[in-house]
Amino acid sequence: MARPKLTKLELQIMDALWNQGILSLREIQEAFPAKGRPAYTTIQTTVYRLEDKGAVRRAKKISNAHIFEAVVSREAASGRLIDDLVEFSGAVLALVGDWRGLWTLAGCFYLLGCLENEGVHGDSREVSVSLIGESHDALDVG
Repeated sequence: MARPKLTKLELQIMDALWNQGILSLREIQEAFPAKGRPAYTTIQTTVYRLEDKGAVRRAKKISNAHIFEAVVSREAASGRLIDDLVEFSGAVLALVGDWRGLWTLAGCFYLLGCLENEGVHGDSREVSVSLIGESHDALDVG
């Protein structure tokens, strides 16, 4: 199955589809918390981009409303995210090891946030030992 690269907003939209099944654009928008909810047109544009990437498809049309469903599985998307993290930093490669299939999307976002907060960007290969320990505890690794 295809593993397109997804942005944070695209992953949030996909999460709504994975959790609730097929949804209209309005239902996707309403799946976001009221505070900070993206505009309808933002959701619409992003869903159409997801459709172009092959991550979602139009399942049906009711009147003028298109109903969308996820094509890419949660596992494929999280695998792509982990691959991006591994590419992002050599330290992550050492940390991931054989745990690759056990990471959650939340754990990946947590680690990415830690790396950004520590100033690790691009090709940098150094992450402090304390950061690795803190990240491991919060990664939901079983």
